[in-house]
Amino acid sequence: MDNHTHILTIDIGGSGIKATVLDQHAHMVVPRKRLDTPEHSSPDKVLETITELVEDFPPFEKISVGFPGYVKNGVIITAPNLGTDQWSGVNMAQMIADALEKPVRLVNDADLLGLGVIEGEGLELMITLGTGLGTAFYLDGHLMPHLELAHHPIRDDKDYDQYIGKAELKKKGRKTWNKRMKRVLQNMKTVFNYDMLFVGGGSSKYLDLKLDDNIRIVSNRDGIKGGVNLWAIEEDDLCVKTIFPATHSIEKN
Repeated sequence: MDNHTHILTIDIGGSGIKATVLDQHAHMVVPRKRLDTPEHSSPDKVLETITELVEDFPPFEKISVGFPGYVKNGVIITAPNLGTDQWSGVNMAQMIADALEKPVRLVNDADLLGLGVIEGEGLELMITLGTGLGTAFYLDGHLMPHLELAHHPIRDDKDYDQYIGKAELKKKGRKTWNKRMKRVLQNMKTVFNYDMLFVGGGSSKYLDLKLDDNIRIVSNRDGIKGGVNLWAIEEDDLCVKTIFPATHSIEKN
């Protein structure tokens, strides 16, 4: 990566959209800025919020985006916490690239966060605790195909989102939620036999459990390097595609 490359990093969440500009060492060139995710979060409204968020930012050459759902080649497949019906099939990476006129790499938000904290050895798992459960998997530092584990049933016909999401934490309280998290973490250990498990997201601060030595709680600040590391991945390595603005194709012709 060019020593002077600046990367706009955007985190799209169910309740807020955050952005900053990073240098090649993952240092923030501008403080992170946040705006609320718009109600009835259509792709157009989310794009309007992103453009408002970054309008006063310094110049950047590339864009990294974390999105709360299943993404394939920059296209949204599911968006459970934003409304899948209006998002399915939307090429959000292309929309952002065209609006901001820079190349975009867009992946699941847990995938992006994990790229900033993993150690690069063995099987590593990243989970995020917030509106729902986010998951990402890495093998020897390589991002693996995304799995929406959050929508696998865990108990009484509830999936993980319904069992330990923010709404259940608020409804049931910390004590019950921690009992549920103990069950979830045991499931993760039994099913995946990971070498390291990283836990992030806004609700991770409510964990009161004694954690195994190979489980580490991380913050969004810890994972900010993911915005830079996403561009260090070779495009044919797996799971990542660069989307150029439409003007790029016109200029090449």
